[in-house]
Amino acid sequence: MKKRPGSPRSGSAAKAAVARFVPANRRRLSGPGLRTFLAIAALWGLTDEQRRLILGYPARSTYRAWVKKAREHRDITLSGDVLMRISAILGIYKGLRILFADDDKGVEWLRGPHKARVFGGASPIEVIASGTQDALLTVRRFLDAACGGLFMPPVWDERDRPPYDDSEIIFDGTED
Repeated sequence: MKKRPGSPRSGSAAKAAVARFVPANRRRLSGPGLRTFLAIAALWGLTDEQRRLILGYPARSTYRAWVKKAREHRDITLSGDVLMRISAILGIYKGLRILFADDDKGVEWLRGPHKARVFGGASPIEVIASGTQDALLTVRRFLDAACGGLFMPPVWDERDRPPYDDSEIIFDGTED
């Protein structure tokens, strides 16, 4: 792959990006990725229709064939788009595990309406299951930002604590 003028990718970065989508790598990641997606989808209580929407809305027969092959640990090679969608779900799951004490609290957050403008009053699960990759990445980015301390109120066990103030900063007088 040649570097185009003005392209931010170096030769090695471009090669790495291309290598990510070669069939051998996609085949290696597809079965485990799909099995993990199915476990998360079951935890979140997603319907088959929602699962298909999240995966880019493959035909019902195609989806069932993927699931059958994945569960039987047979070779399967998903497209780069489907793997990207699965990756977004894994990132959403990871963010929920960081932010909430248990899976039930994370599922509760996913299913409830949200006041953040990016959700437009819908629940995050509705956004996730809208069928677009952009929607998946929007929820993923929102949770990544929340894990970094942006956009969300404190988690449930911190809501009643008063905010910290300067008197709580402890300085022992030594310098490092």
